[in-house]
Amino acid sequence: MSKARLMQGNEACVEGALAAGVRFFGGYPITPSTEIAEGMAQRLPAIGGTFIQMEDEIASMGVVLGAALAGKKSLTASSGPGISLKQELIGYAAAAEIPVVVVNVQRVGPSTGQPTAPSQGDVMQARWGTHGDHPMIALSPWSVREAFDTAIMAVNYSERFRTPVILLMDEIVGHLREKVELPEADTIEIYPRRKPTCSRGEGYEPYTPDKDLVPNPADFGTGYHIHVTGLIHDETGFPVGNPKITREAISRLHEKIEIARDEITHVEEYFMEDAEYAVVSFGGSARTAYEAVMNARKKGIRVGMVRLITIWPFADKAIDELAQKVKGILVAELNYGQLVGEVERVVAGRCDVQLCGKYDMTIFEPAEIEAGIDKLIAGGKA
Repeated sequence: MSKARLMQGNEACVEGALAAGVRFFGGYPITPSTEIAEGMAQRLPAIGGTFIQMEDEIASMGVVLGAALAGKKSLTASSGPGISLKQELIGYAAAAEIPVVVVNVQRVGPSTGQPTAPSQGDVMQARWGTHGDHPMIALSPWSVREAFDTAIMAVNYSERFRTPVILLMDEIVGHLREKVELPEADTIEIYPRRKPTCSRGEGYEPYTPDKDLVPNPADFGTGYHIHVTGLIHDETGFPVGNPKITREAISRLHEKIEIARDEITHVEEYFMEDAEYAVVSFGGSARTAYEAVMNARKKGIRVGMVRLITIWPFADKAIDELAQKVKGILVAELNYGQLVGEVERVVAGRCDVQLCGKYDMTIFEPAEIEAGIDKLIAGGKA
């Protein structure tokens, strides 16, 4: 039996990453993610891993990409301005298909904003923060135990699809402490580093995709000839200025995620059996939304809740089904309104969609979301 522990969300993230096989961390301290760096600094040397604090967030992103290319499951963590600084190299990881996990413990922005205050204002940055056409996987936990679980999931997805994965936490969950029981190591499913399927030597092409459209390039130092670039490249890994190859390369980056979309997209529903209205939320805000929904149901209001665990790819299928069932949807998010736009896109006018947004340094109170539910039912009238 696993032992119950009092654990912080950031600490659970550390334990989940280590359980998934992360053995390299490069980072730079920044509130409210610093406990992840501290935990990695303490834990990694004891299990044969490596921790390094770099001079800034750009360098820390670069060093984890190098470690990943050399065969180590790698992770970095930051917040706010640090995540902004990492964006160019996140794009490099997407183009060069380097598996790496980036934890973003969100805080109020823009710029340095309010460093210790909770926010969910990086939803769109997680998807579109780096330039160009690229896919992205982003996961958002709502509890300490789920911070552990989604850290494992993020590492597994990064390795399986050879892509950067964003663990989109928030200050609420990052600094929350709860009693948790972590699973035994032998019960955790771990995705191993992909390996070449052919022998080294003439004819080896590191970016030849497998049946799942993901390539199996060798790790540096294993005797294979590897060329890595952020430029559009063919299966040899060398740059090619060709319209056909450019189209095919960018399409494959998207398609390798799209064909697994249903598996990647994790959603949970609560009280939806008889619901006429629904609250959509995620991360720390979903905890308050759940309380608000329970309070509303005690008043006889038939409202349910859909919680997004996977933020990107967006849960089009789940929201489409929701739009066919309910009269109205309230999107509760700790920002000026980001996820609500995606909900509106999928709903396409089939039911009312309203925003319950907040961006004043404080978390939601249940009464605030309850007021949003009342307004939704009243058809938007205060």
